[in-house]
Amino acid sequence: MESARPHPRRRAGRLLLAAALVATGGTAVVTVATSTATPARAAVALNDSEVTANLWEWNWPSVAAACTDHLGPAGYGAVQVAPPQESVSLPNSPDGVHPWFEVYQPVSYRLDSRFGNRQQFAAMVTACHAAGVRVYVDAVVNHMAGTNNPAGTRGYAGTEFSGYSYPAVPYGSGDFHRPGDNCPTGGGITDWNNEAQVTSCELLSLSDLYTEKETVRDKIAGYLNDLIGLGIDGFRVDAVKHIRKDDFAAIIGRLDNTVAEGRRPYVAQEIFDGASNPALQARAFTGNGDVLDFGYAKGIRSAFLGSIATLANVPNWNLDAPSANVFAMVTNHDLERDGVVLSYQNGSDYVLANYFALAYPHGKPSVYDSFTWSNRNQSPPSDGAGRVTDTVCGAAWNCLSRSVGIKGMVGWANTARSVKAVSDFTAVNSNVIGFHRGDRAWIGINDSGSATTATFATGLADGRYCDVISGVATAAGCTGGTVTIAGGRATVTLPANGAVAVHVNARAGANPSPTASPTPAPTASPTTNPTDRIATTFTVSATPAAGQDVYVVGGVPELGSWVPANGVKLTAQGGGAYRATVDLPRSTAVEYKFVKVTAAGAVTWESGANRSLTTPAAGTYAVTETFRGDTVSTAVATSFAVTATTSYGQNVFVVGNVAALGGWNPANAVALSAATYPVWRATVDLPPNTAVEYKYVRKNPDGSVTWESGANRTFTTPAGGTRATADTWR
Repeated sequence: MESARPHPRRRAGRLLLAAALVATGGTAVVTVATSTATPARAAVALNDSEVTANLWEWNWPSVAAACTDHLGPAGYGAVQVAPPQESVSLPNSPDGVHPWFEVYQPVSYRLDSRFGNRQQFAAMVTACHAAGVRVYVDAVVNHMAGTNNPAGTRGYAGTEFSGYSYPAVPYGSGDFHRPGDNCPTGGGITDWNNEAQVTSCELLSLSDLYTEKETVRDKIAGYLNDLIGLGIDGFRVDAVKHIRKDDFAAIIGRLDNTVAEGRRPYVAQEIFDGASNPALQARAFTGNGDVLDFGYAKGIRSAFLGSIATLANVPNWNLDAPSANVFAMVTNHDLERDGVVLSYQNGSDYVLANYFALAYPHGKPSVYDSFTWSNRNQSPPSDGAGRVTDTVCGAAWNCLSRSVGIKGMVGWANTARSVKAVSDFTAVNSNVIGFHRGDRAWIGINDSGSATTATFATGLADGRYCDVISGVATAAGCTGGTVTIAGGRATVTLPANGAVAVHVNARAGANPSPTASPTPAPTASPTTNPTDRIATTFTVSATPAAGQDVYVVGGVPELGSWVPANGVKLTAQGGGAYRATVDLPRSTAVEYKFVKVTAAGAVTWESGANRSLTTPAAGTYAVTETFRGDTVSTAVATSFAVTATTSYGQNVFVVGNVAALGGWNPANAVALSAATYPVWRATVDLPPNTAVEYKYVRKNPDGSVTWESGANRTFTTPAGGTRATADTWR
């Protein structure tokens, strides 16, 4: 919930982890009234890893199962979980379900939330510890619920509250910064570089706790110590920029040691970027723990949507803090909805970026998994009461953290952890790179649509290694591809939109201790796929109508056996391109076609005869086509920017007369990003040489829509290129 700009989504928290805590405090700990005594536990053995899986808004039984079945065995060091305290229940969101951000509005410190109760939470911690995985909690301590919630709104455990009264804690009127206390009219922040305002005034109408008071500090520390008593190992602390540094130091100075490791808990602070005041920049907060590196995540997005050769310049980027002081991420729940970082919707770019973040020695890397979404306020899958249901990986939930390639890269990161520098960074071209970490590990990444073969310096001893992206090392050998190193170098074929990675702890079982070979045995490809499958990348240029998705369907089971509903959905790459990679049988003739499918199941087949390909015996394969029957025109990338202020829960959209702008239907309007609040932005591909009418609308938490006043705005798109608007809400 940080914020360099006020926006409802900031409510959601930033990431977890952070560094060792600071000064100890002598004040006695006050436990929360809802906590109960917890029996002492023996210390448990935990994975020695800096990698965290951020399972955002998964319920407690699902987190426990993930720790046991995937995270622990893969070597993850920690799991980050959503805020566990009772929050406000807001069922009247625009899509008719509870919005995700309500969990960042506490109404009590009871452990009864959308994700489960106290007993389920404790069982989850125990299960994760048994699997060797630490548990970090997203802690919301800057504020309580919104002062603008409707009268009668209650928490998930039925707790009543109002304005500045939270009897279940208890907090009363004197425990909050109030409107008029050195704040602008209304009590909100208007100057985001004014430290006094940012740390004392209300963020998005959320009741701001008076953390200067000892009694308030005691209650916050009591809540956190209750969690520590249940085994919690650390905290990702939401909206820390909005708490005075000395106040936060006093709070964490009251914390108990963790049970598992006998030391103060790990702390990661959300200090959202964008402030020009040095006192409000992340580097100023590292005395109280690690900080989330938003600049790193944004830089990674720029590289993977542009040229990954620019990743050689990471040491020169304007990052939030030094590597030793940051929690590194590719995305999080706030930023992915703004489009300022990558998300699962970016397909292979997102996957490759996560490989890179696990390989590059900056901060403590994390992998983010959550639910899929089509609008920014959307709820995670839940029952009628808003309680989040069990995670089922697939259409509704993303589970990148348990994929073969990501698990392999967790082991890679753990193996290379002692080497803090990159060597022999090689850019074969703008979108093919390779580098190694000393003599521990090497990776090559290909962010292009064609396989590329190149020779790289690996830093590794000569011998045969298992590619941990495509498989694992077993006693019998490699389940995926192999890489042979001679003279410290390897000639490797990097698959289209793929990667190959090796390290000293993943060697082929047939040759567990690689030795130099004067003449390495030739192979069909320096790196191969599993023997019976060929990674085949389909790319098609298409112009689907609003509400249509693009699929590839064909005569083999992997392509749906000519049933469009069972075909493979292609992911939009931008510029009218759609792409997916499918494992097909090797040396096999395959017929296929591209289709467009609506949500209701209506199918539009491309014209012409069936397409055909024959997969090779080894390596990878790629096809690039144009959807037959489409008229391909050059879309005009049109940037919309409007200056508009909002209250908590509101979002700004643009809607207009063309299909790309929703056809005047607010339900299909284009969401604008608040990344540069109060300016809201989005870029939309519009048809060329077209007269466009449009307006901006605010969507409110109750689902209602507020239109701006005045006549429709108008312009005509050019024949090609780009166009930009700069408007002010009327």
